[in-house]
Amino acid sequence: MSAVLEPTDEPGGPDGTAAYCAWCGGARAEGDHAACERRLATVDPPRHCPVCARRMVVQVDPVGWTARCSRHGESAGTNGFSTP
Repeated sequence: MSAVLEPTDEPGGPDGTAAYCAWCGGARAEGDHAACERRLATVDPPRHCPVCARRMVVQVDPVGWTARCSRHGESAGTNGFSTP
């Protein structure tokens, strides 16, 4: 996974910590995201940026996926999404 992180005032911060759920886009501190984590760990690529909660452009191909946030760059994987 590669990511381009720019300084930001958003809750995720420039260090790339996950303030939001990469599947549903909800705040990690609010609610239960166990179902979201299971989906991300098994079959689905992320849909929201875990740093800023923006909807990402996702492309899935037979060998993996890429997800791009307009502000925080690109992530790639074969399955699951590990937040920075």
